[in-house]
Amino acid sequence: MDGPPLTLRPARVNVREGRGGSGRRVDGVVYGRRVDGVVYGRRVGAGREGRKGTGMAGAVVIGAGAGIGQAVARRFAKGGLPVTLVARSEGTLRAAQEAIAPLGVPTLALRADSTDRAALDAALDEAVAAHGVPEVAVYNAALIRADAIGELSVRAHLDAWAVNVLGAVNAAAKLAPAMAARGSGTFLVTGGMPEPDPRYVSLSLGKAGVRTLVALLARQYGPDGVHVASVTVDGPVAPGTDFDPDDIAEHYWDLHHQPRAQWTQEALHTGRPAQG
Repeated sequence: MDGPPLTLRPARVNVREGRGGSGRRVDGVVYGRRVDGVVYGRRVGAGREGRKGTGMAGAVVIGAGAGIGQAVARRFAKGGLPVTLVARSEGTLRAAQEAIAPLGVPTLALRADSTDRAALDAALDEAVAAHGVPEVAVYNAALIRADAIGELSVRAHLDAWAVNVLGAVNAAAKLAPAMAARGSGTFLVTGGMPEPDPRYVSLSLGKAGVRTLVALLARQYGPDGVHVASVTVDGPVAPGTDFDPDDIAEHYWDLHHQPRAQWTQEALHTGRPAQG
């Protein structure tokens, strides 16, 4: 490893929106040295596209929390891909980064709220600068809570929809066109609720929205080589159970490696470990 060991000292990185944007400044947090991107202590120069075109394009995991997010990041890191972790909190990023550090791949940790399009765009710009247009992007953010019909306010429903669906729209709008321009890539979304549950109204609506979004994205970008799919988890995620996050993460790996002639739009985890 070149340079000093990676530290978890937050460094402010101010990113200005490009031409056509509002021009306001958006703050993100990158862990490590104060540079455009942090790749285990290696510098990524301003304006460079990092490892793009070198076969080292990596994985981006949005919603890198404990459970599926961390497990997916570990799985792609185990496969040798550089990994960008995106989450709202420093604590979540720190834990995720520590979980994959032993695997020795270049890692970038960025703080952003997926419902804030400008902030998410800024974070994804950092990811592309460090590792190139990703081979695979995973949207795993979700707002999970029990709520019955009529229980939530309109504002609460809109907030849930923003996390469960609009964040995925934001991520896809940023990354899918670049993948399509390259002619390859995988965009995956964590799904759930294969059957609507009246005890979880906002989540049921959100996961229905995810399935529709995946179908729309597949129709738009699939012909240009982008595999779009969801991983639907039909149960509570917990280590050591039939819904162990490491077992679930295998679905993401397998979808990313499906031959184009065999692409599917959904992998369903019903409690039996994925094969692979």
